[in-house]
Parts: sequence; structure tokens; C-alpha cells
Amino acid sequence: MTMDESSAANLIAMRAVETTDSTRALWSDEDRAWASRAAAEVVGAEAAPDVFLARRAALATERLGARQPVLLRTIRAARWRPWVGSVVVGSAFVLGVLLDQVDRTQRINILAPPVLGLLIWNLCVYVAIAAGYVVRYGDTAKPGPLRGAITRMAGGRSGPRRAGAMRDAIVAFVQEWATRSAGLYGMRGARILHLAAAVFGAGVIAGLYLRGVAFEYRAGWESTFLDAPTVRSIVAFAYAPGAFITGITVPDVDAVAAIRSPAAENAARWLHLMAATVAAIVIVPRLVLALVAGMIERHRSLHFALPLDEPYFQRLLRGYRGGAARVRVIPYSYTPSSAAMAGLEAVVARAFGGSAAMIVASPIEYGADGALAGLAKSGAGTTWLVLLNASATPEHEVHGAFLAQFAREGAGAEAILALVDEGPWSTHWQDAPSRVADRRAAWRQLAEEARVPIVFVDLAAPELAAVEQALDEAIANRSR
Repeated sequence: MTMDESSAANLIAMRAVETTDSTRALWSDEDRAWASRAAAEVVGAEAAPDVFLARRAALATERLGARQPVLLRTIRAARWRPWVGSVVVGSAFVLGVLLDQVDRTQRINILAPPVLGLLIWNLCVYVAIAAGYVVRYGDTAKPGPLRGAITRMAGGRSGPRRAGAMRDAIVAFVQEWATRSAGLYGMRGARILHLAAAVFGAGVIAGLYLRGVAFEYRAGWESTFLDAPTVRSIVAFAYAPGAFITGITVPDVDAVAAIRSPAAENAARWLHLMAATVAAIVIVPRLVLALVAGMIERHRSLHFALPLDEPYFQRLLRGYRGGAARVRVIPYSYTPSSAAMAGLEAVVARAFGGSAAMIVASPIEYGADGALAGLAKSGAGTTWLVLLNASATPEHEVHGAFLAQFAREGAGAEAILALVDEGPWSTHWQDAPSRVADRRAAWRQLAEEARVPIVFVDLAAPELAAVEQALDEAIANRSR
């Protein structure tokens, strides 16, 4: 599932709220149902999942943000700040212009030109980029110190310090957003650095030419070990890009010998060769790299990837695709008490939405497996939930066979689940937790063999947040 960067931030923020607000103090079940219903009405029944989820997140953040402004402030604080890139690029140009390139005698050594460090640095960067790509085979690179510094300045702030009731949600949002946006922000930082390097080179050239108007630069060379033919070969190779672009020929051996220190000549042609070489080695490649990084950045910004198979998204989409959830409960060799039924209703409402329609079938007697065939007409879009009693000793020949048939008969259902009420059993053995653990392990083994997800709960006093998470995970694991 993909969506644009802004929608992804809203969706991740609302997921943080809805998964941490276990008491529904910030965002009630009615609010959640309203957000899903309103989004479905806006996008229509045939919209893609990402369109529905993005619209729902936008509506939800707008409503919740009116009550809890700290949520909107946190989302804004976590997003990228474009002005940081503008400041970095602008500062790079100014630094290039102001950098003192020539010594106080206004002499340029053609063997160690003022732009030599700039050229070597950029060539090393290109080698590192190419080598890193080969080593990583295209995987996302860990940001270097410069890119990491820009990313920290421009995005990923922790948000307001005082979050109040929203604290847990904000912490969860900031942590997940930092992880999800790392690739996008890293590429954005790379684009800014490439642009900064290009304009820095342009600033260096501009500074040389501007100072050349007021001062006369003199070009020459000096060396203890090199003679004129060797020096001519070196400068011909070093300035080859500039010579190719400008058409200016590197002086021959005699001309090079004539400017050996203390002699010198007007540096105009050497400045042209240096400027063109910087353009060829620094400015143009960096602009190309910035363009490529910008294209990747734009793609990642417009196609922000989120895993659709996660339980939170699956629960929202189940309600969107099929309307109000339908849950068919099939008790097996168990007649739940009134307290257990009330807990079951609360669990279904919490996990499947307050508008979920729950139908409880008559209990199937122990060993009466054939009765299940008559219940196989509930149709697609219905979740089947078999209700078991942890007090019963799980038997392969009976309970295992029933769960296997349950899995076969429910193959066309939206989901199939086994819910084990362990309230009476855990109360009876509260002083012997190992007995409870052993009974759980036995039920879990039968369920795994039948490939039926299983969840344990005390229906008389259910921990709704934990049960909701367990049911979501069970459904998601089965769908993989």
C-alpha cells in the first residue's frame, strides 16, 4: 500500500492514537466508527484501500486535532522543513564566493591550483557513491555525518514536550515516523548535499572571476623534482575537461617552461581552464546526482510504503469492504454464563467495531461434529469464532477433529478463530500457574495442528485492549 507523505503522516499518527488509547479516553469507539463511515461515504465503495485509509486518517486527525491540538503540532513538527535545504544551499554558494582561493601575492601555482582540493574531494565522493552502490546492491545507505545532520535539522523532531494524555500516542508516532521516513529523508538530504556541492563549486568560480576583475592573477609553477615536460603532461591531463569544454589549448612545453618560478604570466587562460574543469568535474555531475536523488525523493514522497497486512489496517479494511462486521459464534461443548456472554459481546464490539452483528449459535454437544455442516452457509464476509472452555481437557480425537472440520467448513469465511474462555479454569488454579500454562499449551497445539488461530481470554472480565490486539494478530497471521 502506498500513499503520499502527508497522508502517511496522518495515518501513522492516528494508528498511534488508536493502538495506544486502550481506555478510549481520547478517541472513543463512536469516533472510530464515525471516521470509517464518513471516509467510506466520501471515497465510495469501490475506492482503493489506500484511498480509504488516507481519507479516514485525514478526517480523524482533523476531528481529534480540534480537541487535542498537540497532535497536529506533533505531526507538523515531524515533517520536513524545506527552509533548511534552502539555507544549506545558499550558504554553500556564499562560502564558495568568500573563500580565499589565492595567496597574498595573487599567484596561482598551476601544479597546485586553488580548486585542487575541491576536485579531489568530489572525485572521492563519486568513487564512494559507486563503491557503496555496488556493495549494497541498491539497498538504502546509512546516512553519513553531513546527510544525517541535515536530516536531523530538517525533519524528525520529537514534537511538543508536554503531551498530556497524548503522551503515549505521540511517542509511538514519533518513533514509527522516524523509522518509516528514514529512506525518504535520507534521499532528501542527499539531494540537498549534491545541490550544495554544485553551488559551492559555482561560488568558487564566481569568486575567482570577481576578484580577477580587481586584481591581476599571475600563473606559474615551481618544483624541486619535476621538469617542464613532466609538468606539461600533468597539467594537460588535469585540465583536459576544461580544455575540451572551452577549446583553450593547454600551453606547450616551451610555454610551460617559460612560467617556471620566479617567472609567471597573466592567469586568465588558466582560470578559464580551472573554471571549466570545475564545471565538468563538480557542477554538472553534482546537478545530475541531485536530479536523480530528487526523482527518487519525489517517488518516495508520493508512494510512501505502508504494510497493508498489519492487523490495524486489516481491521479497518474489513469494515470498509464488508460494511458492519458479521461474527458467528459457535460454542462447542460449552454453555457460557451470562457474565461470559456480556464479556463476549464487549470483545466482539471492541475487536470488530460497535456496529458488528454477532450471532451466537446453539452450543454443539461434545462429539457431535456433524452439526457443524449445517452452519456452513453463513457466506463470505462472516468471521467464524468457535468458543471453547479451558476447563475441558483437549483431546485430539474429539476437540482436534472438531477444529480440523471447523477449518475446512470455514475456508470461505472472512476469518476463522478459536476463542478459549479460561476464566473459570484460571480462577480455580490461580495458585498453580503452571497448570494454566500447561492447559494453554495443550489447546494451542491442537489449534496449530488444525491451522486455526487461537486466543485465550477471561470472558467474565476480559482485558479488552489485550484481546483486541491478540485477535488482530491472529487474523493477520492467518491471512499471510
